[in-house]
Amino acid sequence: MRSTEHETASGDRNERFELGYRRILTIAVPIMISNLSTPLLGLVDTGVVGQLPDPAFIGAVAIGSLIFTFTFWAFGFLRMGTTGLTAQALGAGDHTEIRANLGRPLLLALALGGLLILLQDLIRSGALLFLEASPQVESLAGEYFQIRIWSAPAALANYAILGWFVGLGRTRIALVIQLVLNLTNIALDFAFVTGLGWDVKGVALGTSIAEGIAALLGLAIAARHLRSFQPAPDSLKRVLDPGRLRHNLLVNGDIMIRSLALLAVFIWFTAQGARSGDVILAANSILMQFVALSAYFLDGIAFATESLIGRAVGAKLAGLVRLTAKQTTRLAAGIAVLIVALFALGGSLAIGILTVDPEVRAAAHGYLLWAVFAPLAGVWCFQLDGIFIGATRTVDMRNAMLLSLLIFAGAYWALQPFGNHGLWGSLYAHYAARTLTLLAFYPGLVQSIRAKMK
Repeated sequence: MRSTEHETASGDRNERFELGYRRILTIAVPIMISNLSTPLLGLVDTGVVGQLPDPAFIGAVAIGSLIFTFTFWAFGFLRMGTTGLTAQALGAGDHTEIRANLGRPLLLALALGGLLILLQDLIRSGALLFLEASPQVESLAGEYFQIRIWSAPAALANYAILGWFVGLGRTRIALVIQLVLNLTNIALDFAFVTGLGWDVKGVALGTSIAEGIAALLGLAIAARHLRSFQPAPDSLKRVLDPGRLRHNLLVNGDIMIRSLALLAVFIWFTAQGARSGDVILAANSILMQFVALSAYFLDGIAFATESLIGRAVGAKLAGLVRLTAKQTTRLAAGIAVLIVALFALGGSLAIGILTVDPEVRAAAHGYLLWAVFAPLAGVWCFQLDGIFIGATRTVDMRNAMLLSLLIFAGAYWALQPFGNHGLWGSLYAHYAARTLTLLAFYPGLVQSIRAKMK
C-alpha cells in the first residue's frame, strides 16, 4: 500500500499534472453541463414571468422558489452524505455497502418528503410570515407553494440518486437525469406560462412534473446499474444494520445542521431584500441568478473532489488525497476567474434580457459588481466543502458553518447603514468566514486521514 501511495505521489510532475486533470475533468465536466441547465432554469423562470408587466410576478416566483430551495437544501445531506459514503465504499471495494448507500437515502427521502407534505400549511405560513413580502407577492407565492409541495418526495429522491451516481464517479448518468429534469421543466414553463397564461402556477406545475419524471428515470437507471455490483445474501440486512444506520444518521445530522445554518444566511438575505420593496427584491433575485450560475459551475469541480477524495480515503491512498485536493483547487480557481470575466462583459446585457421593468433594471445595474465578483469570493469555501464531504468530516463542516453564521450576523449588523450594499457585503463576509473556518479545521482532517492509512 505504501508503495502504491509513493507511486501516486511521485514521478514525473508533468505526467501527474495531465493525468490528474484528465481524471478530474472526466467527472467534473458532465456535472458542469448538467449544473448549467439548473441556473438556466432559474433564468428561464425569471425571464418568463419577467415578460409580464408587473415585478410582483418575479418576486412571487423568487419567494416561492426560495422556500423550496431552502426547504430542500435542509435535506441536502441526501446528496452530500450519499456521495461521500458511496465513494468511500467504492474505494474499499465493498459492493454490498455501495448498494446499501442507495437504499438508505431513498427510504429516508420518501419518509421526509411525505412529512413535508403533511406539514405544508405550517411551512407555507411560517415562510411567508418571515419573508414579509407585499400582499400581492405573498398571494402569488402561496399559489406556487400549494402546487410545488406535492413533488417533495420526488425532489428528495433525486438528491439521493444524484449523490449515489456522483459517488460512483458515473457523472454522465447524473448528467442525463439532470438534463431531463431541467430541460423538461424549461419546456413546461414556456408551455404553461407563455402558452396557457398560467403565470406562477404554470411555473410551479412544470417544476413538479419535471421532478417526478426525473425521479422515475433515475430509479430505472439505478436498478439496471445495481447489477454491476454483486448482491450479498445479507444486502437488505446491511441497509437496515443498526450500527451503519446510526453512522449514516450522525453524518446526515451534521450536514443537515450545516445546511440549515447556510440556509439561514440566504433566507435572511432574501428577507431583507423583500423588506426593501418589490423592486429591490426583484433586482436581487436577478443578480442571485448570476451567483447561482457561478456556484453551479464551481460545484462541478467540488462534486468531482468529493468523489475522488472519498474514493482515495476508502482505498487508503494518502498521496492521492493530497494530489486531488491540490489539482481540483487549481482548476476551481481558474474557472472562477473566467466566470468573473464573463459576468463583467455580459452582465448588463443579461439584466436587460431578464426584465423589462425600468426600475428593476436600474436597481440591478446598481448592485451588479457584487454579483460579478461573487465567484472569486466563494470558490475557496466551495472547494473546501468538497474535500470535507469526500472525507466525511461532517462535524468540522457543521461547526465551521455555525461559526460562519455568527460572523455573517455580525457583519450584517455592522453594515446595515449601507442598505442593500451592506447586505451584499455581509454575504461576502460569510464567504470569507466559511473559507477561514474550514482552513482552521483542515489540519485535523489531514491527521484523521493519516490515521486511517496506518
